[in-house]
Formats: sequence, C-alpha cells, structure tokens
Amino acid sequence: MTSRPILRRSALGAGAALLLLVTAVSSGQAARPTVVAQRQGPSEALLRHVSSGVAVRTWLADPASAPESMQPQLAALARAQAVGAVRHSPGGALVAGGSDRFNDDFLGLPQNEESLGVCERRPGQVLGSTNDYRGLLNPRGNFTGWHYSTDGGRSLLNEGLLPAVNIAGNGVPSGGDPVTVSVGAKCQMYAASLNYDPADPFGNANGIGVYRTTPQRLSRCQGGDAPACWPTRRAVVVNEPGHFLDKEWMTVGQSGSAGRVVWVTYSDFDFTADNPAGFTAQIRAVRCTPNLASCTRPILISGSDEDVQFSDVTIGPDGRTYITWSQIKGELEGTPQTFVHKMRVAQPGSTTFGPTRVVYREDKAIPFGGKLNANDFRVATYPKNTVAEVGDQPRVFVTWDACSTRVLGETVCEGAVIKLSWSDDMGRTWHGPIPVSVRGQNYFPTIDYDRQRNQIAIAYFTNRYDLAFDHRQDVELVTRDARTPANFGDRRRVTASSNEPTADPLLGGRFIGDYIEVAALRGRALVHYNANYVSVPLLSEGRPVPQQDNFIARIGR
Repeated sequence: MTSRPILRRSALGAGAALLLLVTAVSSGQAARPTVVAQRQGPSEALLRHVSSGVAVRTWLADPASAPESMQPQLAALARAQAVGAVRHSPGGALVAGGSDRFNDDFLGLPQNEESLGVCERRPGQVLGSTNDYRGLLNPRGNFTGWHYSTDGGRSLLNEGLLPAVNIAGNGVPSGGDPVTVSVGAKCQMYAASLNYDPADPFGNANGIGVYRTTPQRLSRCQGGDAPACWPTRRAVVVNEPGHFLDKEWMTVGQSGSAGRVVWVTYSDFDFTADNPAGFTAQIRAVRCTPNLASCTRPILISGSDEDVQFSDVTIGPDGRTYITWSQIKGELEGTPQTFVHKMRVAQPGSTTFGPTRVVYREDKAIPFGGKLNANDFRVATYPKNTVAEVGDQPRVFVTWDACSTRVLGETVCEGAVIKLSWSDDMGRTWHGPIPVSVRGQNYFPTIDYDRQRNQIAIAYFTNRYDLAFDHRQDVELVTRDARTPANFGDRRRVTASSNEPTADPLLGGRFIGDYIEVAALRGRALVHYNANYVSVPLLSEGRPVPQQDNFIARIGR
C-alpha cells in the first residue's frame, strides 16, 4: 500500500512522544474545554456502557483506575522513556489472504470499531474510519482515524485523524466511535465522532462532531490531523453539565421535502443519577442541513426509558427516518439483563417521530459486563437496521446478537446467534426473529441493503471454525433476497484463516471495539473489520509481533 503517514516520523522516540503527550495533558499544556461539572469518578458500570475508546482514555489518564490486567501496560506507556528514532517497519508479514490491511501503521498500535462508506456513483472511492490508537501519540489528542482509497479498498491512498471541533471556544479532540458515509453524485464524504477532553472525558465539555469533505480534498491533503482535510466540521450537539454524549450513529440521504439531510443519533448519559449504577441514559437525535450550517435542537427518541444504548438511524428508500435502540432492563436493578429492541419512524421530511414500537424482547441478550464463554473482550447485544423496498413498500430489517444460553448468574454467554426480524407496517407487527448464523459463537452483526440487487447483506464475527476451543474468530457474510428473507441465502467465510483476538500486545483480548460494518452495492460487499494478521514491532521496540489492524474484505465481482 502507498499512503501518507498518519504520524510524521521523527527523531523523537515513540515512547518519549507518548510520555510528552501524557505530561502535557496532565500539566494542562493541551487545550482544555471549560469545566462544566464537579463529580466523582465514573462508575465501573458507566465505563462498561460507554464507548471503549472513552474507557481506555480514562484509564490512560489514571492507570490505577484501569482493570488490573491492563494496569501494567498503561503504566508502562505513561512511564515510557526515549527509545531512539521511530523507524518504519514496512508492512509486516500478512498471513491471511482475501483481504487487505487498511492502514499504514508502522508503530504497531491497535485499530478497531470499524465504519465504512462507499460512493454509490464511484464505488472505487471508499472511506473507512476507526478508533486509531496512534492517536495516543497525537499531540492534540485526536483519536478517530480515517482511511481513504480510490480503488475499492485494495490500497490506501491517504489517512489521518479527524481534527478537533470547536466547543465553547475550545478545540476539543476527536475521541473515537467513528462513523463514515459517502453520498451524492460528487461522492461527498461525511464522518462523525465523539469529541471530548482525553485528560478528563467526564469532567469537561464534550459533544458529537460531524465532518464533511470531498474525495478531491482527501486525495490531495497532507493527511494526519490536518484541518484542511476536513474543512467543514462542527459539534452538532454539546453535553449539559453532569452528562456525557456517547455512541453516535449517522446517516445522510434524501428525506421528502427536506431534501438531503444529515441525521445523527446518540446516547445522553446522566452520570449524576442516584442509583447503584451511577447513571441513567436517553437516546436523542438531531437533524442537520447537508452543509452542516444548521441543526435542530436535540429530539428525545427513547421516551421514559432510563437505561438505553446502541441507537442506529437509517433514511429509507421511501424518505422516512428509522431509528432503533435497546432499552436495558435489569442493569440498574442488578438483576439479569433483558434488552428490549425498539423503533420509531418519522415521515419523509419530518422531524416528528411516531409511536414507539417494540421489535423484540431479548431475554438472552449478551449483557453489559458479561462475556462469551471462551473470549474476554467486551461485547454486548447491539441491534442494527436497514430498510429495503419490496413491492414499492418499505420493509425494515433489524439484526442483533443474542445467547442461546447464559450461565454463571447469566453473565457468561454460550452459543451466541445472529437473529433477524423484519416489518412491513412501520413496526406494528414483526416477522421472526429467525437465525442467520449457524453453530458456535456469533457476534457484532452489521447489515446493509443493496438496492440494485434487492438483497440484504449481514456480516458478523464467528468462532464456529474453531471447533476445538470456540475462541478464534473469522468474519462471515450472509446475503438474502429482501423479498424472501426467510429463505436460505448465500453464506461465505470472508477470512481465509482464523484470527487470534488476544494477540495484540497493548489491548490483549480486552477490546476489539463494539462493531464492524458492511457496505453492499451492485452485488458486491465490502466488510471493514479488525484482526491481528500483521506483525509489527510495538513502538519500534523489540521484534515484530502480531497486533490489531483494520482490514477490508471484498466479496463479489
């Protein structure tokens, strides 16, 4: 791959660079937003709920607060001494075929939580985004990675980190939870990110940043976190005191008389709540003009629900706006968790949403704070949606992961299955759920609608090829005709060899993000996911070792 470096290679050692970053943040040298609330530290339950990037940045600022298994690595990073010049290690050894590494990381730091936007008019133009841990070395604290290709993801043309957005007169860095979208005849590129102070995510102002650019700019700009790569950017919503905004999702499309619009949904956490978990949460949404010049005030979506997460938003072919989320029952009370998947719909051009519809009550959800039986990374049931056009009528699909059995106080998940439900009447009634996956552990589902082929594509991680230990993971893709989704469709193993998810030297088996993403277009699918197939010396020290990277797999012609 040929690309421009996300970080400039210099005579300063990577360890020293990180030490300077940590020192600068802790001493106040970095730009710090205005403090909006005094509060105790975030609860353990809140850190399980919010985005993994936020949790890692919180622990990096205070290694003693991290899980015991991560404390040595985080403390070592914070104590890092000069290690000499950062040398480029060209590429490493790729051991899995059928996909391509989609970054130019010579430092061996992780990438995860992949999103993907493909231009419909020019499908060679592909924009991916990640939690990019090279951001730990960024002097401005930016953490959300972007990765751009003009040949369908076969090679990387340019990459960088989303720059800061202005909140209350301060530049607030990008902080992960990436989303990328490409739309229109000119393939305009949009990205969304959390933006918060990495030195104190919960103590200072934070918001949801939305960014807009063009393929020409991404091709010609210098990369890194240069503001010129993303000239249009703003915080579309900012937190209130005692709140933290998290887990945004974004869509861009045509919506009736409003024309092209940008919808963003997110979770609004109130961490001053008086309950054992230390928080309550609501799903909210904002709609913006395509140039991001103006946005609505936040719209409450989840009603009286007090514990929610994982919103998803789609503008359907019919111009309606569909928002799904999960209400979590039992977490605040300390009882076994049930996820109630819900949906609301707004008519074309409207910002007024109809009644809440229940998609499914999932009594065997993968719970917050739980785990798969043979893996230790963070995972929880996460519903995703898409909308197809069947007989000139919208058909909304919702997919999610859930356990076959929960053991040890219902915290350990066995036999996780990918499920699919659909509705032809705006959520009043639902078909299914039906199983999509077969055998083993299956998790992190992502879904998209290929309107040219009138089929849905669902991708997910699976452990079913590890017959001995139910531990190593692959990516699987299932496509089904949107008109007959209950019929068996095409099933493909995307990865050529299984991945060892615990191999990353920094994160180990604790984090692989919270999602991956599939994009389906004209009978072809691209899946953006992470794996540990490439060996690179960590921070230019020692020998090459497997470490976490983002990859793009291409399926179909």
